Amino acid sequence: MTAADPSMPALAATVLQSPEPLALARFYGALTGWTVHEDDPTWARIRPADGPGLSVQYEPEYVAPTWPGVADAPGMQLHLDFQVEDLPAAVTRAESLGARQAEYQPQADVRVLLDPDGHPFCLFLPGT
Repeated sequence: MTAADPSMPALAATVLQSPEPLALARFYGALTGWTVHEDDPTWARIRPADGPGLSVQYEPEYVAPTWPGVADAPGMQLHLDFQVEDLPAAVTRAESLGARQAEYQPQADVRVLLDPDGHPFCLFLPGT
């Protein structure tokens, strides 16, 4: 928030839904190196040393989005972008933590992966 306008919002987190919030929070904590705060079985936060982070909220009726989108199925409404210095190594690391590569890869210097719950996220090189 700015001192000039205390009504101006500041992004604190992006919230993902999950049938298993603590497990998904641990995945993103391991992926990013951020601290996982396990608030309760229905809510977890993942935070860097500074800046906005992620939160994971329990959703018992969660259905994974489709990527790319198809008719009559829940499509991706947002995705996370993570910049990396070594794309092949970052993909290998993400897969070792439980991610999988999406079948459709639209760019050579970006990799679309799906987290353990099926949320798409991208790993990309600087300048992409």
